[in-house]
Amino acid sequence: MKGYAFTTADGMTLHYDEYGTGDKVILSAQAGFYPKGLQQSLAERGYHVYCMTLRGFAPSSFVTEDYGTGWYDRFADDVACLADELGLDTFFYMGASHGAGVGWHLALRHPERVAAFVAVVPGPHSLAEGTMSYRQMLMQGIISAPPPFDPPIEQDEAREARRAERAEWLKSLPEADPREKAVDYGRPLMGLGSEEKLQEALKSIRTPVLILGGAEDPISTPALMMRTAQCLPHCKLVMYSNCGHNIDMDLVEELTGEADRFLRQAARNGKWYEEVRK
Repeated sequence: MKGYAFTTADGMTLHYDEYGTGDKVILSAQAGFYPKGLQQSLAERGYHVYCMTLRGFAPSSFVTEDYGTGWYDRFADDVACLADELGLDTFFYMGASHGAGVGWHLALRHPERVAAFVAVVPGPHSLAEGTMSYRQMLMQGIISAPPPFDPPIEQDEAREARRAERAEWLKSLPEADPREKAVDYGRPLMGLGSEEKLQEALKSIRTPVLILGGAEDPISTPALMMRTAQCLPHCKLVMYSNCGHNIDMDLVEELTGEADRFLRQAARNGKWYEEVRK
């Protein structure tokens, strides 16, 4: 892993880590990255992966203004800015949860640049349910705890050990800066104003999309992901039982194989499924 930084047109310094080598490039953008997640695993499969920390979160620049409904637009434009910094015309994008939220905005604002999108537990949330992120609801004390992100594991000690290791890693992280705690980026596509307009926007996305999700996810629920898959014209949805919101750090090997197969197919002919032969 190598760490770098670049500066955006509006003066933000954004940090990114580089994994792997080669010409098959994946960009990913999130508030933070687990060091043993799907991104790093894809790098081991031969992908050149760049993980950018979103503006507002260390070690990227902190943000003291409120972008309102424009947070995800800024995030998406920052990904395009990173691509410019790297000299990329097109790239694959991969994101989980809010990182997948960035992907929806990226596919709508910069569709010509995203060759394919791996969307892990991506929602997006129904705008009929509100706009505040779960993270900010916790920060403000509106909820005391999020719903359980992951169901109990059945008959897999290795998975249990992996979850325990991640829990210890989370405990070891330093406390967030107050400026970071104040960030409420809200929910993806909330500027559209209604669930109906959100669905219309999803229907306009031509990018091949792979949705990976857990059947017991209380955040990106199966119903939400099915709604999204039904809207997208070029989508493959894979759902796993006995899995929740942290599936990309839980079933790393499985999701890596699924994502690799999808991206190789998309690179061959821009489709989300194997070629149909006459």
